[in-house]
Amino acid sequence: MTLELTFEERLETVADKITLLLDHLIPRAVGPETELFSAMRYAALGSGKRMRPLFVLECGGLFDVSNNRLLRVAAAVECIHTYSLIHDDLPCMDDDDLRRGRPTVHKAYSESLAVLAGDALQTLAFEILAHEDTHPQPAVRLALIEGLAKAAGAQGMVGGQAMDMAAGDAKMEMALVARMQRMKTGALFQFSMEAGAIMAGASTEARYALAGFAHDLGLAFQITDDLLDVEGDSSKTGKAVGKDAEQGKASLIDDLGVDGARERTKMLGEQAKAHLEIFGPSALILHQSVDFVISRSR
Repeated sequence: MTLELTFEERLETVADKITLLLDHLIPRAVGPETELFSAMRYAALGSGKRMRPLFVLECGGLFDVSNNRLLRVAAAVECIHTYSLIHDDLPCMDDDDLRRGRPTVHKAYSESLAVLAGDALQTLAFEILAHEDTHPQPAVRLALIEGLAKAAGAQGMVGGQAMDMAAGDAKMEMALVARMQRMKTGALFQFSMEAGAIMAGASTEARYALAGFAHDLGLAFQITDDLLDVEGDSSKTGKAVGKDAEQGKASLIDDLGVDGARERTKMLGEQAKAHLEIFGPSALILHQSVDFVISRSR
């Protein structure tokens, strides 16, 4: 782990490494598959922040897991995250035209190709985890596959999205909104932070600390996202703002208000940092990530 870098410098370094690896893992096909691979590359090689990959690398670094192996897991996580963004942007979901400052996949290509590109990125994630380059022990690879499947599926990200879509214009209780956001955003954060511990066979205490960190930071991230939708500038966020309120989407801001939401993110940030105490100075970048998440403008 590179402690001399600031969080933003480390994030930029990780983003470059993940982009290079994804460029290698997603082929430039010729023939009938060309347009599909083009859409996959358009989505995956864009200018994303790569927050989840950074957490894979930083948390895995706490246990001295091989950087090359962590990069493969980080790439798998980014494939899942990118697929979810492609599908979230579709007209049948959030109906967004802009993502990361440029047209969404279904606008740049077509709706059907966007669905298929998302599907292909999802399956690529598990192909990456199943390969022996990710870890020499089959049992560890299976544990990673199981963990990512749960985080991404009906018990995690997809389940949270289903709750969000099913709510429609109905007002959700705050506890249910928090649960939805833990599933929709927090589950993939948690896997990203625990993957290295799985690979290293880390102690229960360490895994519990990372789970607590993931829970609090994931919720703070989602609340900040909701605040950006209310107050953000699309030229900075790279996507349309004000759409959640327009579509009647549930968020904790409905109950907390803008000022209350800001206070909640600060409280969650303090809790997240407290979970890192057992790791000492090795968790410096993770400490800095908390401040970045709650103060970001995009």
